[in-house]
Amino acid sequence: MFTFSDICLRPAKAEERDHLWHFIYVENEWKVHDAPYFPLEHQSKFQFRRHLFKRLREAKTAIVIDYHGEAIGYLSCYWEDQSTRWLEVGITIFTSAHWGKQLGRKALTLWITHLFEHYDVERIGLTTWSGNPRMMKCAMALGMQEEGRIRKVRFHQGQYYDSLRYGVLRDEWQALRKKDGKLRCVG
Repeated sequence: MFTFSDICLRPAKAEERDHLWHFIYVENEWKVHDAPYFPLEHQSKFQFRRHLFKRLREAKTAIVIDYHGEAIGYLSCYWEDQSTRWLEVGITIFTSAHWGKQLGRKALTLWITHLFEHYDVERIGLTTWSGNPRMMKCAMALGMQEEGRIRKVRFHQGQYYDSLRYGVLRDEWQALRKKDGKLRCVG
């Protein structure tokens, strides 16, 4: 478990399985901003239990974001290319009631710090699109650099958007954390 202010990252609890499945596959307001140009691949509760929920319970490549005792979303990491140690992160905060409060920024700060401590990588990346200005702002506020912009490759609701790649190097991340002095990882 890792905490920062009012955010806690923790493994999923067994009794949260249906709650998490519901907010991912049924009441999925988050999908409006999280790559809506890709259809969500629905999973049955059984499939969810065997795949993503299992990862959330193990809390190694996916972890629950807890805000005041409620699971409001999750973080993940995945290899873009494991042979070259290219690690990416993702975040999902389920409902707009929790957007715009810097909860994602706090959660990503904990997660990226944890990943640098546990993976032998020199860079961690985050990919988003120009239709998600909050995520772009969050990446920049974290100290990530815009490393790539592929123009007009995401077509959604009759409009083209850019795909954006952000990244931060290990030494940059450590310098930023030392400078701000606000992060207190407990876990």
